Formats: sequence, structure tokens, C-alpha cells
Amino acid sequence: MVKLHVKHGEESQFLYECTVKTPIDDLMKELVHIYNERLKISRLCQEIQDLSEHGVSLPPNMQGLTDDQIVDLKLKDEWEDKCTPSGGMILTKDPTGRRNGHACNDKMKEVFSKTISEVKKAVSKDQVKANVCMTRQIVGDAKDQLRGSVMIVYPMGLPPHDPIRMELENTQDLSGTQASLAVLEEDVASLWFSGKEIVRGKKLEDFIGKNEKTKIIVKLQKKGHGAPARERVFSEDEQKEMMAYAYRKQEELKKLETEATDSHLGSDWADTNSLKRQFHGLRDIKWGGTR
Repeated sequence: MVKLHVKHGEESQFLYECTVKTPIDDLMKELVHIYNERLKISRLCQEIQDLSEHGVSLPPNMQGLTDDQIVDLKLKDEWEDKCTPSGGMILTKDPTGRRNGHACNDKMKEVFSKTISEVKKAVSKDQVKANVCMTRQIVGDAKDQLRGSVMIVYPMGLPPHDPIRMELENTQDLSGTQASLAVLEEDVASLWFSGKEIVRGKKLEDFIGKNEKTKIIVKLQKKGHGAPARERVFSEDEQKEMMAYAYRKQEELKKLETEATDSHLGSDWADTNSLKRQFHGLRDIKWGGTR
């Protein structure tokens, strides 16, 4: 199996395994899906954290308004009584005005916290260092774990306007948001290897050869951005290690030079009175000693 180290820009994303016979169209579909699902999982983790601390999302027409404004406009959240967390709620006002402030209790917060921690670890970029390959199944299971935690704490479900529900139902519109800039569309995504674009309509072996025991670095990006920057010869950690080694060697050389300079002071040839003592027959005289 060929192992692909997928990067976006200079940043590692995940590892992926396939065969050299894999059609590029199928490969692109899988890589883009995994890439986007990991972004979705990241957004879900953040929203669920907010849900844990400040309750469900307010209707769009009530978000950002003060309590007085809501009263003046005679607005009411019809989902407030329907969507209450299991085990009771704790009033914790949302400073952003996005959520209703009906947070869950500590026990339910622990359910969310534990799930988020497990999911983040499963899809983390650190899995590259651990040599763990990412799959459609792994990201799918991670999303299901998050879905399950929400169902435990909110068995009645979330309001249709809550971003968590929309993310889980794939109805969230990210248009105009910062998050939308990171998402890749399959038809406008491109894959690069060794400074060359891996074009569709061919197989992977047309670009890397027929050796199945190959590990390569590929870069996933949007079309029209040109060839990505070449990989560094040394990683940032390797550069730091090399600089530290060079510094240590320099300090060692300085120390040796100092020791060499000081050591000659005890030599006969460096003694200015050596010739005078020689003429007076005072060389090699030892004082004291035993009989």
C-alpha cells in the first residue's frame, strides 16, 4: 500500500493509504471528504463546548440582543422549554448573546468534555507522527460520537436553527464565514506531488510508479493557486536541533582554546627566569622532601 502524507500548505493534515492502481478521481474524492470532515468535527467540538457552557442556540432574530430589547420587541424563544438538558440546567449567561444561557449540569458537561477529548485525539494531526492513517470510517465514527453525546444530554433534540444540528444534518450554510475559506470543494481541489499536479483521469501509478511500498508527500489545495512551495530540506525541529548542536560545538571549541592558552603558562619555555636559573645551577631544585 502507498502511504500519502497529506499536507495543506506547509501544515501536515493526515496520512492516507491506497494502492498505485487507485484512480485519481476516486483518490481526490476520499482526500477532500476526509479533509472537510475533519474541519466539520473541529467546528462541532467548538459549538458543543459552547452548548455545554451556555445552552442551546437562540433563534437568529434574538441573537445579540439585550434582555430589554427582547422584551421591547416582544420576542420569545419557543424552543426554550422544549430543549432543556438532562438532569436540569444551570443559568450561565452567554456573553456573545448567541445561546440562551441554560447550561447543563457538571455531570453532563463531563459527558461532552470526555467525548470532545476522545474525538479530537482520533482526528488530530498528531496521528501523522503516530503513523496512524485516516479513513472515512474514522472521521465518520468521530462525528457519530459527537452526535451521541448531544443525544445523551438533549434527548429531545436541538432546535433546527442550532449550528450543531445543522452541522450534523449537513444543512449548515458557511457562506460569508471565516470557516468557509478553509473548506475545499471536490471539483475545484487539486493535488500536487513533487512540484507537479496530479491530474484526474489517470491512476496514481502514472505519477509515482508501480512500487506499492512508497511513502510520498502530497499537497491538497484549491485550483488556481499554482504549484505549492517546495518542501524544506530540514524540518523546523531538525533546524533547531542543528543550530543547538552547532552552538554546543562552538562553546566546546572556545573552552579548548582557553585551556590551551592557559596551559602553556606552566611550561619551561614560557618561564622568563628559566635561563637565569640554568646559569646559576638552580634547575630542578626540590625543596623539603623526605630523607
